[in-house]
Amino acid sequence: MKRTFLIVLLVFLLSSCDDIIEVENISENVITVLAPTNNSVLTQGDIIFSWNDVQDATQYRLQLATPSFENASQILLDSIVTITNFSKSLELGNYEWRVRAENSEYQTIYTTQNFAVEE
Repeated sequence: MKRTFLIVLLVFLLSSCDDIIEVENISENVITVLAPTNNSVLTQGDIIFSWNDVQDATQYRLQLATPSFENASQILLDSIVTITNFSKSLELGNYEWRVRAENSEYQTIYTTQNFAVEE
């Protein structure tokens, strides 16, 4: 009896955490952006970035570039947030932003939008 207990205990201890706790694969999910949407024209000031929640995501990576990621003259933001909105004050110009959902094992692809800030 004692030997059986030791064998079960050894098997349990040698099991990885992944065998005990399964992390949901969110990589096929797509984030739906609420604002600012593609080609939006906004007024100067605080811009509120928002998107729909992705089930089983624990955080979101939010990035902002000017004028775009492909031709970035400046990366203005690269942040991890745990809620589905973020506010940032922006000057006049053209911008591109993107967001992806993440958990401890997986991440979605980025959803990317561009917008302009004008007077």
